[in-house]
Amino acid sequence: METDKSYKKSLGTFELVSLGVGGTIGSGIFVVPGIAAGIAGPSSLLAWLIVAISATCVMLSFAWSSARYPSTGAFYSILSKGFNEKVSVAIVILYMVSSVFGNATIAAGIGQYISFFGFQNVLPIEVLIIFGFCIVNLRGVSLSGIAENILTTLKTVPLIIIALLLIPHIHMSNFVPFYHASSLDFLKAIIIIYWTFTGFEICAIPADETKSKNLVFRSLIIVMVIVISVYALLNISLIGSVGSAVLARSPAPVATASGLVFAESEKLVAIIGIIAMLSALNAYMLGTSRVIQNLSSQLNVPVFRDLSARGTPVSATILTAILSSMLLLFSNRFDELASISVVTTLLPYLFICMATYKIFHERKIRLIACVGAMTTAGILVISFIL
Repeated sequence: METDKSYKKSLGTFELVSLGVGGTIGSGIFVVPGIAAGIAGPSSLLAWLIVAISATCVMLSFAWSSARYPSTGAFYSILSKGFNEKVSVAIVILYMVSSVFGNATIAAGIGQYISFFGFQNVLPIEVLIIFGFCIVNLRGVSLSGIAENILTTLKTVPLIIIALLLIPHIHMSNFVPFYHASSLDFLKAIIIIYWTFTGFEICAIPADETKSKNLVFRSLIIVMVIVISVYALLNISLIGSVGSAVLARSPAPVATASGLVFAESEKLVAIIGIIAMLSALNAYMLGTSRVIQNLSSQLNVPVFRDLSARGTPVSATILTAILSSMLLLFSNRFDELASISVVTTLLPYLFICMATYKIFHERKIRLIACVGAMTTAGILVISFIL
């Protein structure tokens, strides 16, 4: 049964970009700048640049391959052109695991921010939020896209405004000495920062639900431009305005820095953080369910391959919600869930770059795929060693 033909073509460029930005700019940007600044000081800005180059190479590899072999789920259609079925299935399953852990990580992060407002037992709230977005996704991709447009706008615009308002408070002395960290610390910063760049691929996953499959490539490019621009502007503003030492001591570095401009900044940033993670959760929910449905269709797995009359993978979406909630029951620790999510995401990134190298023969594409593969592999090796 060709279930993919029942998908509804409802997503345009704005929706795809919102899904990509929504999946990438999540909880990490509200925490990682302080951690990275504490490890590497002002030179953490260089670490952000290195990770941005690596992530861009992965993104371009993914964009070229998904444009040549557009399919909902994206991963299997690309990997199967470079590797045998067993390897392709194994990597897709690994990505599914990373996505489920990503859902649980985001939900745990939402709980942390909600507890800031005085709520004690946040686990039931986290589970309710997961199933709330499960219902949104069951109603159809059009509603999911509208929700993502709104949430992504509500989180991205305030971050840009905060960064711009901090620029007059920048002191060049906060960037001196620029590099005082050890090489080992600098590598640790790179590993942590990569967490904030995962998720861009979500905008390529619902390829069969786009108004034109040609939109995927362009959307991936726009997503990475927006993400890198926001991250660069915000991190320069944060370190320049309050200094890396102050950021390192703060559990909420964006809130600390924005206190220079806004009164009650902690509450403001907490609200923006919750919106950011709601956006990421919606994007991950949509992406994970499509990957499950696509793999089930390839392997002819009943129930999970099927779509509803609305063009939604009902069983795959419900399974995503159940698994994500179960992970919260076993571990509601944000840092543990995030670590597992990153490692299980970088391995599929590595294989995507390798598959792209095999698929294409153009020197430029192969060079970029090599850079993406080598940097991703290096970060993975270092993460296991450290």
